[in-house]
Amino acid sequence: MSSLTIAGLAREGDVGVETVRYYQRRGLLDTPDRRGGSGLAGGIRRYGVDDVRRLRFIRSAQAAGFTLEQISELLALDATDDRARARELARAQIAALDVRIEELERARASLRELARECGSGSVGPCPILTAFDRS
Repeated sequence: MSSLTIAGLAREGDVGVETVRYYQRRGLLDTPDRRGGSGLAGGIRRYGVDDVRRLRFIRSAQAAGFTLEQISELLALDATDDRARARELARAQIAALDVRIEELERARASLRELARECGSGSVGPCPILTAFDRS
């Protein structure tokens, strides 16, 4: 895994090649120089274990709900020993997740009630469909 192409890096990170390029444009991943080759085509960019680790870090942080801006800061913190800031970011994300969980639980309860009403056999339009058709 010491000499991956961009496709290999993407595969190792379980993302598409365009996602790798996007992270590079955002400054989250380095863009290595092209090695070998000549002319306009140049050579092929090669990625290593550190690139795979960084890509997986980004994906894991995204799965935890961090934005790319926050991930950029987390990556910068990785080079320091500022645990207080990392903890602060994590606590803020936990609070944001708690809010989102509450919203999802309310949505689930509402949908559950709509499904119960829909199954009650009453006449008229389906309450599920009318709930989503409100203007």
